[in-house]
Amino acid sequence: MMLSSAALAAEAILVAALIDRCIGDPLGWPHPVVVMGWWISHMRQRAEAWAEDSPAKLKRAGLVITVSMVGMSGLSGWFLEQLCLGRWLGHHDWVALAAMSLTVIGLASALAGRSLEQAVLAVLTALEHGDLAKARARLQWIVGRDTSNLEASEMLRAAAETAAENAVDGLFAPLFWMVMGLMVWLINDAWPGPLALAWAFKAASTLDSMLGYRRERLRWLGSAGARLDDLMVWLPCRLVMLSLPLITHPWRQWWGLVTAAERDGKPDPSPNAGRAEAIYAHCAGLCLGGRNRYQDHWVNKPLLAEGFPDADAAGVRRILQFSLRLEGLWLLVPIGIGLMSTGLWPQ
Repeated sequence: MMLSSAALAAEAILVAALIDRCIGDPLGWPHPVVVMGWWISHMRQRAEAWAEDSPAKLKRAGLVITVSMVGMSGLSGWFLEQLCLGRWLGHHDWVALAAMSLTVIGLASALAGRSLEQAVLAVLTALEHGDLAKARARLQWIVGRDTSNLEASEMLRAAAETAAENAVDGLFAPLFWMVMGLMVWLINDAWPGPLALAWAFKAASTLDSMLGYRRERLRWLGSAGARLDDLMVWLPCRLVMLSLPLITHPWRQWWGLVTAAERDGKPDPSPNAGRAEAIYAHCAGLCLGGRNRYQDHWVNKPLLAEGFPDADAAGVRRILQFSLRLEGLWLLVPIGIGLMSTGLWPQ
């Protein structure tokens, strides 16, 4: 039976999620984000040389960088998708197979479930062995705050917070955009699909991580990328808030957990980070938030789930386990779409 394009896309998303969980991002392997990072660095140098310290010019340059990176990344994904469907180069089996393999690998590269889990567990392992220096070094790879003087309790809180926030940014947001691409293909498979939208999101996310800082020239140069990233994470973050309690608590507690997370997360300057951490904090029963140091200044973040115990190793592992279970719940959507598009599930 010939599978429809939507069924193929659903199958590719599921295989990509499996690859991500089984393999992750092996060190030394080529990665699309590395290519994106190289182009962003190159364009930043050119932009700063042209704009110098002019806020107006830096904002215009940042907008050009954002549109260029997101557009090129999405277009690259769309090109691979169309090759999978046998367009342009004809219906050669080897072309479609190669394109499908690259598409699945590309989708897997957009997900960070296993790599986030491994990075957080590496911090916990170092702490369990009493090696605070190694724990600080490993934590520095995954958080933006200064870790040089953090004690064990502070590192556990940082690990819990990054496990929660980056689950949304690195796993559920790209998965959301893949599913959006799958739904687009239910209408017209000539439009950008799962890989195109996932890579467009990863470009926005990479722009935010590299340029989205409120200091010096980046205050203006990175504003477009940061705002686009916030916009593209906005809905996935709220969907995580709505769905996470379903796999952690009895359903009668759902509304109380969601409203508590909204109350605690709303004061955070980020429209998404505070809410992501808050829903995990309430579901895991951990108190997060507080005072953090970023380079040469301190930031007082709102307390989340105040009254619960402070983060511990078991709590951090609980957050990681929640993300794995929630990913399984979210993957029911492409499974259902794939079955309906093949006629195996009555519509």
